[in-house]
Amino acid sequence: MNREQRHILIWARGAVILFFASAFLSRCASMMTPSGGPKDTLPPVIVEMTPDNFSTDRPLVGHPKIYIEFDEFVQLKDQQKEFFTSPGMKKKPTLTVRGKGIVIQLRDTLEPNTTYALDFGSALRDNNEGNPLHAMRYVFSTGPEIDSMILSGYTADAYKADSVSRTFIWFFPADSVENVAEYDSTLFKYKPAVIARAQTNGIFIAQNLKPIPYRVYAVQDKNDNQLYEPGTDQVGFLDGTYNPAELPDFAMWFDSIRNYVSAEPQLYLRMFTDRQFRRQLLAQSERPLQHKAMLYFSAAHPQIDSIRFDSIPEDGFIVDPQTVGRDTLALWFTVPSAELPDTIRGSITYYKHDSVNLLQRVTEPLKLPWRFVETKEQERERQKLERERRKAEEAGEEWTEPKPANPFAFKLSLSGEINPENHLVVDFDYPLARVDSSALLLTVTHPDKSVDDVPVHLVRDTASLRRWYFRAPWQTGGQYTLTVPEGAITDIAGFSNDSIVGKYTVLDPEKFATVKIDVAGREGVRYIIQLLDGGGSLKQERRDVVSGPVQFDYVSPGEIKFRVIEDLDGNGKWDTGDVVARRQPERAEMYADASGVETFATKANWEIEFRMDMPRIFAPVTMQSLSRMLDERELQRLRREEEKRSKEKPKTDASRDRQNGDTGGMGGFGSMGGGMKSVSNVFNTR
Repeated sequence: MNREQRHILIWARGAVILFFASAFLSRCASMMTPSGGPKDTLPPVIVEMTPDNFSTDRPLVGHPKIYIEFDEFVQLKDQQKEFFTSPGMKKKPTLTVRGKGIVIQLRDTLEPNTTYALDFGSALRDNNEGNPLHAMRYVFSTGPEIDSMILSGYTADAYKADSVSRTFIWFFPADSVENVAEYDSTLFKYKPAVIARAQTNGIFIAQNLKPIPYRVYAVQDKNDNQLYEPGTDQVGFLDGTYNPAELPDFAMWFDSIRNYVSAEPQLYLRMFTDRQFRRQLLAQSERPLQHKAMLYFSAAHPQIDSIRFDSIPEDGFIVDPQTVGRDTLALWFTVPSAELPDTIRGSITYYKHDSVNLLQRVTEPLKLPWRFVETKEQERERQKLERERRKAEEAGEEWTEPKPANPFAFKLSLSGEINPENHLVVDFDYPLARVDSSALLLTVTHPDKSVDDVPVHLVRDTASLRRWYFRAPWQTGGQYTLTVPEGAITDIAGFSNDSIVGKYTVLDPEKFATVKIDVAGREGVRYIIQLLDGGGSLKQERRDVVSGPVQFDYVSPGEIKFRVIEDLDGNGKWDTGDVVARRQPERAEMYADASGVETFATKANWEIEFRMDMPRIFAPVTMQSLSRMLDERELQRLRREEEKRSKEKPKTDASRDRQNGDTGGMGGFGSMGGGMKSVSNVFNTR
């Protein structure tokens, strides 16, 4: 038997599994003598299809209706999201329930010599209990044969390094699309010839392919419109082309826990959110405060040559980006309030997209008016003072207007525990114009009541104009008192602080864990190591990591994980991809030890050591390594579920004992077993 014949046989056997596995295996695993009306948990079973499935030489126009009959009444649920065709059709078929079956009416003119598949996902369910019939497909061809190739793959979030579920996989014959290295327009100019969909575990099985090279893309399609929308949909692509006839064999099996067919992945797509193209222009400008103006651009990273004002000197304002993409800028005016006109006029010179989306240098006027608008609270306070003044005057008493509230605003915790690594953080409403560091006073009261002065400095954050840190050699075992005298700090609006006093203690390191990592990296490559909690939230981060020791202090007890990023450009952050430029995102991987474990426990006063071999973590992904990783993750997930059920089981048993007496039970997963391959035998294509 040659390779083509073997793959036809493989496909035929695989299609039977994909088509009937859900219903057949569920029923085989559940056959028993009726016990007086147990709840129906079985999906509907196909009785007849008219015309037959896998029929050929179907007409291109004037389509007869397709009728699929079941052994019970059925319903359609979420068909807009679940049902799709491969390849896509301009006019989507209509589905109608009739009797114990469904009627499918094709409404589009079909392409010649093309294999079509109608994939129902889990839209078909029995009418009473809503049990879904998973992975049902109706296949036909307008030519003399059915395309017979199949392949498998896995879709993962490139940053989170975890599965992306329910994504569409689009296959384009390589000889039917342009191959321009500098600009990939495939997703915008062409329609896919074959469409597959990943299951909730990120695994997809693509069927009805030809033995030809394909360009392969994955699209999340959040709007269910079979279109790729940059900035909205996650996307992934493979470099080069892939011929299913030349890929290694793979195994398939029925996942008895999730109730669908799964497989070893041959392909691996790392998905990311691409930047949406936006035409650059200055969309809006405003002046919400006397000393603050805002410029809003329609696209990120505006190229600005100059900003000038008629009545403000060049050094009389500060440009402060408010967003990562710098599409929103704050302008802080540093001149005295009395010198600021009600309307500031000037101009901005920047690069703006013209009608054909080319950037052109333009100069546009700026007009920034401001007037004082009394708030409701200020109005109530003013009216209260006026009443008090009139009342005093009517009584012949002298009235002195109270001192108004200080407009100098800041955010600083005045008590609590300090992490000595982070110091004491303070955020101001305005950038600062003056800081008298010599006036700051920090003292520590020791347990024996002795008091010492401690050197303290106010240092600005390098990334935020209005965030500062009180830095000091913080030590445990004493109480710190910080005193900022009145007038020690002045902002650009001319407002100065009232006296500030805060009292603090320092975190006890013995209540936390310490994590030490021995990094073995590649020469010339920098890494980012992120420490996450058990839920995946970022807690600490180390950038510019190279070979050598890395330490995380003050790690809260509980579960931790590590995300490791290969920072190829050394900019200290993870960089997404670009599907048009065919640039893959930087690799981010979840660290796993030699046993494949990704989640680790920490306790107070523990010191935990790890070794991170970066060449191993970032080794080329193979079918075997990917399968091992997914199997280990599934085993860990099942172990966590088992532990959760074990903790809940005593409560459930106690409740059952009170109601019915102790009847035992399987516990945990019972007869379902502990892995994805627990019910059906592995179907191996070799």
